[in-house]
Amino acid sequence: MTLKIVIDPAAATAPYEQLRTQISAKARSGALPVGYRLPTVRGLAEQLGLAANTVAKAYRALEGDGVIETRGRNGTFVAAAGDAAEREAAAAAQAYAERAQRLGLSRDAALGAAEDAVRAAYAK
Repeated sequence: MTLKIVIDPAAATAPYEQLRTQISAKARSGALPVGYRLPTVRGLAEQLGLAANTVAKAYRALEGDGVIETRGRNGTFVAAAGDAAEREAAAAAQAYAERAQRLGLSRDAALGAAEDAVRAAYAK
């Protein structure tokens, strides 16, 4: 299996974010199976014509999201992230709901603010 990533240098989205988004989408869809070994930072940087720091930044973000895991010298692998990501999102939603309630927002106002935030995040 070969990792196929396309970076558009003319896009408004930063290259590291394009890389992060594509790897995340492939991992979550199953196109990159759990346990798939990703290329090294330097190897992928050379393959894509990017700086190693750009790839490293994307890998750090993906690891923070629970999409990939680094196993020291053994490499970087696709993690079993679906459940972890859903649990983390549910915890964040719960924390938001509790905070909105403490602030005195109505249910409708809290939902509206959350919908606005999700719409803005996914419009990128």
